[in-house]
Amino acid sequence: MGNEDSSEEVCSSSGDMVTNLKASIRELSGKVREQNQRKCDVRDKLQQLRERINAEGVDVSVQEELIPLLRSLKELEKHESEVRSKCDAKRSALEDAVCDLEERVAKGEIPEEDLDVLLVESLDHLTSAKKELAATLREIVSLKRQIDDVPCQSELLQYERRFSELNVCIQEKLQQTRKLYGTYNALLEIKDLMLKEISLLNSIGSQFQDVIGTPGGRVKLIDSMEGVMKGIQQKLGKVQLGLQEEQRRCDASTEKYTAAAAEQRKCYTVLRAFQEECTRNDRLRSQLSAISNTTGSKQGM
Repeated sequence: MGNEDSSEEVCSSSGDMVTNLKASIRELSGKVREQNQRKCDVRDKLQQLRERINAEGVDVSVQEELIPLLRSLKELEKHESEVRSKCDAKRSALEDAVCDLEERVAKGEIPEEDLDVLLVESLDHLTSAKKELAATLREIVSLKRQIDDVPCQSELLQYERRFSELNVCIQEKLQQTRKLYGTYNALLEIKDLMLKEISLLNSIGSQFQDVIGTPGGRVKLIDSMEGVMKGIQQKLGKVQLGLQEEQRRCDASTEKYTAAAAEQRKCYTVLRAFQEECTRNDRLRSQLSAISNTTGSKQGM
């Protein structure tokens, strides 16, 4: 009676182990299929990116960023192929072990201790395979996120347009700042001249009666006025030089504008002549096509 109970327990343990092994094999196969599906998704996305690059073109920096990602994907595909071959080999070995175990259990050739050892080894193999598969899946997910982070063509166009707008705003602000600085410098010079003028007038007004009464005072006053005149002439010379420089710049800008306007008129004339020639060419082509059709119909008759 005791032997029958022990045999039933061994058969029950063997059946549970076989069931667990089959479930583990199914789970491993499902994860391999899931990994293959994710790999196919990544390949499809990369193919779309390649087609978009070939059709629309992309920035050089984006291409440089995408090349290492493609290289990583190839390495990951190679690693995935190796892992897949290992998983297939392990699955085949496990299936063979399950079949052999079923036969031996059916014949009652396996003791309970051996079943426990086989079950522990199978669980260890399954845990190792799950860890390898999880690491591969994490690498695929990381690569997919890196590919998603690469900006598409529309985003690059938006960035470029926004940078152009910011550049225009900066140029406008720069011109306004230069004008304000020029106005400030001009007002500062006017202020200095007015202060000197006021100081001179105050000095003359306070000392005129005392100075004009003596010959030496009159000479000193005349010398002072001549010094003021020389300073004013120097200032006037500087202002005239600045005016001449600005006039030269204005003349150069006017010449550039005149040349650009003449070039624009020339381009417009050439474009209009080209359009007329295109229209004439289309008309001649239509006439030639009509003549060819008429000749073909006559030959057919």
